[in-house]
Amino acid sequence: MSSYVFTSESVTEGHPDKICDQVSDAVLDALLTLDPESRVACETVVNTGLCLLTGEVSSKAKVDFIKLARNVISEIGYSDAKAGGFDANSCAVLVALDQQSPDIAMGVNEADDHEGDPLDKVGAGDQGIMFGYACDETPELMPLPISLAHRLSRQLAKVRHEKLLNYLLPDGKTQVSVIYENNLPVKIDTILISTQHTSIVKGIENEEEIRNQITQDLWAHVVLPATSDLPLKPSKEETRFLVNPTGKFVVGGPQGDAGLTGRKIIVDTYGGYARHGGGAFSGKDPTKVDRSAAYAARYVAKCLVAANLAQRAEVQLSYAIGISKPVSILVESFGTGKLTDSQLTEMVKTNFDLRPGAIIQKFKLRDLPSERGGRFYRDTAAYGHFGRNDLDLPWEEVTEKANELRDKTKNLLIK
Repeated sequence: MSSYVFTSESVTEGHPDKICDQVSDAVLDALLTLDPESRVACETVVNTGLCLLTGEVSSKAKVDFIKLARNVISEIGYSDAKAGGFDANSCAVLVALDQQSPDIAMGVNEADDHEGDPLDKVGAGDQGIMFGYACDETPELMPLPISLAHRLSRQLAKVRHEKLLNYLLPDGKTQVSVIYENNLPVKIDTILISTQHTSIVKGIENEEEIRNQITQDLWAHVVLPATSDLPLKPSKEETRFLVNPTGKFVVGGPQGDAGLTGRKIIVDTYGGYARHGGGAFSGKDPTKVDRSAAYAARYVAKCLVAANLAQRAEVQLSYAIGISKPVSILVESFGTGKLTDSQLTEMVKTNFDLRPGAIIQKFKLRDLPSERGGRFYRDTAAYGHFGRNDLDLPWEEVTEKANELRDKTKNLLIK
C-alpha cells in the first residue's frame, strides 16, 4: 500500500501578495469594461504605507487608478486604525504605468501564421508553457488539499467581514495536510491557520490565553462550518490543529511584509499537486497566454475527467509570441486514462481550438467585466482561479463538452 501526506496552502484576501493581485485585476476589470481591446500588464507592489502600480497599459479608457486602488484596499478591510497598520485612506498610491511595447503589440495584432481566419490573426502575447489539471477527488474536480485550504481561507474571511470574530484582521494563511493511500485521500492529518488579530482578544492580553481562545474560536467558526458538507472531515481526536505557531500574529499585512502581484501562483492553481508553467495570472489581459491558455488547459483537463476518460488529467500547452497556434499539446493521465495518453492528446488537438483568439472568444474574456457590472477578474484574484463553486467561471462549465467527448470515444475506450 502506497501511503503519503500531501500539503497545500491558501491565503486570505488580506495577504500582502493577494492585495496586489486584487488591485491589478481591478485595474484590468476597469480598463476592459470601458475598452474591451485594452492591453494590460499591471503589477502592484505594497509595503508599509505604500501602494505602487507599475507595468504596461495600452487603452482608450480613462480610469482613476488611485481611487480604484484605495477602494480595493478598503473593501479588503484595511480601512481604519484597527486594520493592521495599513490604511486605504492614508497610504501613498503611486502610479507608474507605461504603454505596451509596440514589438509585442505587433505580434498580438497580426499573427505570423494566420491564413485569413480572424481567430488566426490573434497571436500569443508571449512565449511560455501552461498547465491545466483536474482529478476526481472532489465534486469540483480539484485536488482535495488545495480545495480544503481555500474553504478555510474563505470562511476565515467571512467570519471577519461579518464581525463574528471581531478581533480578526485581514491577513491570514491556511494549510492542509491530507493522508493518501493508493492515491486516494483517506484522512485529514493536519490543519494550520495563521490569522492576524488585534493585540487584545475578548479582553485577554496574555499571549498563551489569546492563542487558546483563537484556537477554540477558529475550530468552531471556521473549520467545522467549512468542512461540514464533506464526506472526509477533520476531527479533534485525529486531526492536528495548529494556530499561530509563533504565539501571536498582530503585525501583518503590508506592514509586516511587502506584497507583489503574481507571487502566489501555486495558491492560484492546484496547490502544488500539479505542475505550473511559471506564469502568473493577475493584472494580465487575455491576450497573455499565461492567463487565457492556463484557463483553457484547465477546461480541457476538466472535460477529460468529467467525460470519465481519466481519473486524473494534466494538459500542457506551449506558445510562441506572435504565433496563434500552440507550439505543442500534451496530455498526461498518470495511468488512469481509458485511452492512451497519445490518443487523449490527439483527441484534444482535434476537439479543442486552443488559439488565443478562440480561447478569448469562447470564454468571452474581453467582455465579462462589462457584462458583470465592471467586476470579474478581481473575484478570481483571491481563493483560486479554478474549482470555484462561488463564481460563474466559463472555463469551469464543461458538462456539454464532456458529454460530446464521451459520445465520440465510447467505441475507443480501453476495456
